[in-house]
Amino acid sequence: MSPIDWIILCVYAVSTIMLGWYFGRKQKSTGEYFTGSGNINPLLIGVSLFATLLSTISYLALPGETLGKGPVFLTNYIAYPFIFLVIGFVILPVYMRNKVTSAYELLENRLGISIRLLGAILFLLLRLVWMSLLVYLTAKAIAIMIGVGDDMVPWIVLVTGIFAITYTSLGGLKAVVITDLMQTILLYGGALLVIGTVTWKMGGFGWFPTEWQGDVWDAQPLYSMDPSVRVTVIGSIISVFLWTVCTSAGDQVTVQRFMATKDAKSARKATAMQLGISVVVGMTLGLVGMALLGFFQANPELLPEAGGIKGQADKIFPHFIAFHLPPVVTGLVVSGLFAAAMSSIDSGVNSITAVVMTDFLDRFDRKPETDAKHVRTARILAVIIGVIVVLLSTVIKYIPGNFMAVTNKTVNLLTVPIALLFFFALYIPFANARGVWIGTIASVLSAFLVAFSGGFFGVNPVTKHIEFSLKAIGENPTIDLLPISFQWISPVALVVGVTVGLIACKLFSRKASL
Repeated sequence: MSPIDWIILCVYAVSTIMLGWYFGRKQKSTGEYFTGSGNINPLLIGVSLFATLLSTISYLALPGETLGKGPVFLTNYIAYPFIFLVIGFVILPVYMRNKVTSAYELLENRLGISIRLLGAILFLLLRLVWMSLLVYLTAKAIAIMIGVGDDMVPWIVLVTGIFAITYTSLGGLKAVVITDLMQTILLYGGALLVIGTVTWKMGGFGWFPTEWQGDVWDAQPLYSMDPSVRVTVIGSIISVFLWTVCTSAGDQVTVQRFMATKDAKSARKATAMQLGISVVVGMTLGLVGMALLGFFQANPELLPEAGGIKGQADKIFPHFIAFHLPPVVTGLVVSGLFAAAMSSIDSGVNSITAVVMTDFLDRFDRKPETDAKHVRTARILAVIIGVIVVLLSTVIKYIPGNFMAVTNKTVNLLTVPIALLFFFALYIPFANARGVWIGTIASVLSAFLVAFSGGFFGVNPVTKHIEFSLKAIGENPTIDLLPISFQWISPVALVVGVTVGLIACKLFSRKASL
């Protein structure tokens, strides 16, 4: 990076702190701090939802996935119209009738305090792992861009965390939403700049693939009865549909943003904005992967490491940014990646703070005496939570797989189980706490079995043989050896959780009636 690139990055980072100070100076209550008093523009909320849920995944995982595995994962956007219908007309009307700070308040009204605390604890675990993952992956990419080794990754995480925690703790949700808008612009602009640079370097759109790149891409069929097939069209559609719907139904990060709008109609606008931006940015990032594939197939001597493209797909995007973009453009794109990490921290920290304050401190009469002290306590908690995220990011490196696989293994573990709590509480008349506990435990265990199936059932011997063969000829492959693909995590957790939960609720409701 040139001096001008560092200046751009510093200007962006300092501007976020100033925004946090600006929005925080007049806040007098936690209602303003956590939900912006419930009157934030729904279009801004939609942008914030996108930046929060898909920032680093989109920026790092999608180009690497499309480049090194194939474009089939992009077919998940076929599910988006159905996602909008379920969220907009099934979930939101129920939720927006109950204006709450924490989503898990809804659970206590129907199933009691134990289910409320179960939901809150599962959410805390999910979001802490989520933020740690995204911050770590972003720090790894930034390390490549600025030309330093992996030993500097913890320091990059620390700097990112300091800026994100500072403006989040100062400004609350309004600061988070405005900075998420800035981050989304940088993310999308960076993707366009990469495509434009590749097109300029290659003298046109000759990088666009006109046939299946069998020497690089995996076989990715429409569907497969073999659960070890890593990605299929049907699997992508189902897994993304379930993840998005379940996140909207049970994750405080999304529910908190819905509560920051006026009513169900406004919340639907926010959802439409989120899904629309996700499609545009996601498809653009898929094109980034294809552009990079075409560029490095034409210029294999410029690859970051010796060997083929497939084994280093996740490194190629940040490597291109560092060594093949002109000054100023590099600074803007690195700022986008830095912004991606911060959007993950800021939204998660604000939502976790809301849950800790509402579901634990306030619920058990530990609420500070005045609104001013309440806001101050929230800010202190935001700092503590940010520090925990920075520390947890150091253990994410031990999860095997490429960016897309690692992301799905971690974020899908608890997403469906949390959403099932709301399914039973709001839609099942005979649900009871004991039955829901049993169903949730079964759902979590099944998600773990699928996500880490290699450790439980052994690796696929065929792909293991391929891995050794590729290494023998100088390749550095990242082959998924699991006997069950990560795309099955959500479907299995849903089926097991619903089935076991319904049976258990029926059994315990009968005992109660006897």
